[in-house]
Amino acid sequence: MKILIIEDEPGLLESIEDYFTEAGNVCETATDYHSAIAKVSLYSYDCILLDITLPDGNGLNILKYLKEHNKTDGVLIISAKNSLDDKLQGLDLGADDYLVKPFHLSELKARVTAIIRRKAFSGSNVLIFNEINIDLQAKEVKVNNQPIKFTRKEYALLLYFFANKGKVVSKNAIAEHLWGDAADMADNFDFIYSHVKNVRKKLEEAGSKDYIKAAYGMGYKLADI
Repeated sequence: MKILIIEDEPGLLESIEDYFTEAGNVCETATDYHSAIAKVSLYSYDCILLDITLPDGNGLNILKYLKEHNKTDGVLIISAKNSLDDKLQGLDLGADDYLVKPFHLSELKARVTAIIRRKAFSGSNVLIFNEINIDLQAKEVKVNNQPIKFTRKEYALLLYFFANKGKVVSKNAIAEHLWGDAADMADNFDFIYSHVKNVRKKLEEAGSKDYIKAAYGMGYKLADI
């Protein structure tokens, strides 16, 4: 998962970032309104964790920006305010959920996972594409019931293809999804080719057909043969 944490409390920001990063997710951060707007205008995220009380602006205006620009990032509001008006306004502006501080990180993770599953995979815990089966809760991939071992990045890449099934995803989009800000420092996208090659090889060795197709000059697409 690629997550943007918009939070101005350093201790809480670090705790959330460490928790999700250790679980294999890509996390980016913003500590104020203007840097948050800059992030969401340039990149897309699986989920945005949004504190609505920021030092230089109202986080609800970030929701308005996303709505006005037809962005489909999942949004979970995290706020010290337990105000019904704020909650209703946030949900009306397109937020997917609302969590009041303080909270347990395990609950935060469960809510984020639910948002992503609902938005990208129609709420399903199990993804099936012909002979490929992915259990999202167990993070397990099988081909014809044979388990396959993937690295974290390979698994994230396969999920990204599933979430965009039938669509061409550019190498730049893949790099941003898997590496976040660090992707901007890459001289080329050879590492993307290596990861795609490894995923295809492992799937085929387990008996799957090659569904990941290169779109010349554009990127890759997961599609039926």
